[in-house]
Amino acid sequence: LPDTLIDELVAICGEEHVFTGRSALFNRARVPSPFPKHRWEEFIPQAVVLPTSAEQISEVVKLANRERVPVVPRAGATGLTDGAVPLKHGILVDIKLMDKILEIDVEDRTVTVQPGINMLKLSQELQPLGFIYPDNPASYPCSLVGGRIGTSGWSLIGGRFGHTRDLVISFEIVLPTGEIIRVGDGGGKKTRKSSSGFQLKHLFMGHQGTLGIVTEATLELVKRPETEFSAFYAYRSYEDAWRATGEFARSGAATLAGVVLFDEWKVKYLRRDDEAYIPQPDWVQAVVAVAMYGNDDEVRASAKRMLKIGKASGGEYLGDEISQGDWASRHDRYATPQHGRTRDGQVALMSWHCEDAAILYSQLPAVREKWHAVAADLRERFDMFDDWGMFAYTNGAFKSWGDYLTEIDIGIWEMKWDDESWAAWVDAKREIARIAIEHGGSISACHGSCREGEVDLVPDELGGGFEVMKQIKRTLDPNNIMNPGKYLLDEAYEEVES
Repeated sequence: LPDTLIDELVAICGEEHVFTGRSALFNRARVPSPFPKHRWEEFIPQAVVLPTSAEQISEVVKLANRERVPVVPRAGATGLTDGAVPLKHGILVDIKLMDKILEIDVEDRTVTVQPGINMLKLSQELQPLGFIYPDNPASYPCSLVGGRIGTSGWSLIGGRFGHTRDLVISFEIVLPTGEIIRVGDGGGKKTRKSSSGFQLKHLFMGHQGTLGIVTEATLELVKRPETEFSAFYAYRSYEDAWRATGEFARSGAATLAGVVLFDEWKVKYLRRDDEAYIPQPDWVQAVVAVAMYGNDDEVRASAKRMLKIGKASGGEYLGDEISQGDWASRHDRYATPQHGRTRDGQVALMSWHCEDAAILYSQLPAVREKWHAVAADLRERFDMFDDWGMFAYTNGAFKSWGDYLTEIDIGIWEMKWDDESWAAWVDAKREIARIAIEHGGSISACHGSCREGEVDLVPDELGGGFEVMKQIKRTLDPNNIMNPGKYLLDEAYEEVES
């Protein structure tokens, strides 16, 4: 970027909030999912700004429009689909300094925050008041509200309280041309329902930074549950565990927060990592976990029903220590790959990719077989890949019997990347996405699908809806400055030029 433009950024955000040094640029290109380190130079921004207000962000975006410079928003950078990676360089807007709680309204049960606050800090502030904000991703300690909106995030306890789309009432967003607007469920900041016009909130949920930058959000406050109950059951086969998962999810218990199904590949991976799992006998081929939240009397009654279902379905209760301890440490799993082991037991710094999709319950066994076959092909061709197993998790808020968030975890020894292995990885991701669509599912349930590989099939999943996406992008972002290169949306501008 020319020095004159840097000077303008300094005038907007302050000298202490504008960075052009190598470490600031390179470190803000990385993400926790597999990253082509051998091509790192291709993905760095040209400048980083850390604004402290919506007005500053608005002025940065207006400047970018004038100069036709890309703008890429970055929140906690815990995303797994490259939403915060600057594919075409430009200005990276890091919102971490905007981390204040602006208002706690106990009467109308809302909390208004800036986008840079994370769920852990927010929960700690709400605890003395007897409330929680129940958006509970695996990356709970480090993901930020702005990023949760940008990815339309999924919550580990979403079966009870809903996901990000359900828990964010309204939010303020800077549009790609610099205007500041508020969208929500209703007309007012705290109103949950309106039939006046289009439901614009959902248009900006999961936009991956292509339609603007969130600067403020009003969230639901939920009474802190009196009781949490978790139960883990071991099964002798995946099929038995799969059938039991359906029984748990269809139990009708209002306190049900989630049901998780771990297959034998996942159990095998956890067995060899003694920090992540208490070893079980060889006959254990699958594990099902059930979690419930609510008032004490409700949870006690529902727990009895769950214990009966577990026993009747052939499950063996793994005991209070595993059931309570493993559920309590669920967020620690986010860092497990950092001390993972290779397939031969060697300790190595490995990254992993949770390739996720929404899969119908009836299709889980078939999809599982095909996804593991894709992973097996990678393992056979390259010693840097490993299959760390699959899990399926109740997905839809208040509809936990329907489709399931389903992930296959691939361990990757990043230091071995080269063009051949990266191309094979992209092909594998494309095949995983194709299988999900073939079985009536989505490419992604929560991470997004704007990354090399699976993004190629977004038009196949959305059909005519993808054409509408391109029209909306072109209308709201006429100069294509907001996170260009994502979701194949550059096609919208190529069509106009041709």
